[in-house]
Amino acid sequence: MLINAVMYQFPDDRAEDAARLFAELRAASLAEDGCLGYEVMRGDASEPGTFVLYETWRDQKALDEHYDTEHFQRIGVNGIRTFATNRQAVKGTPVG
Repeated sequence: MLINAVMYQFPDDRAEDAARLFAELRAASLAEDGCLGYEVMRGDASEPGTFVLYETWRDQKALDEHYDTEHFQRIGVNGIRTFATNRQAVKGTPVG
């Protein structure tokens, strides 16, 4: 199992756009064969433009296939990432 955790920050005036796109990306990603889980967390009222993704994938191959999907390219690369002000990703395996 592979976990991909990604934190994004957006200008507050684009936070609703990000939330809408993340919901669409989550639904499409969960339909992928190799996706075991895909959660999107949004910051509270003091940080409405902060989002954290917690994705669980069968393996690296499944994550690589996800990166090649039409929905990831359209929503993630050409949508979400175009107005994010910061993005940090950590990929790894569960401990224990």
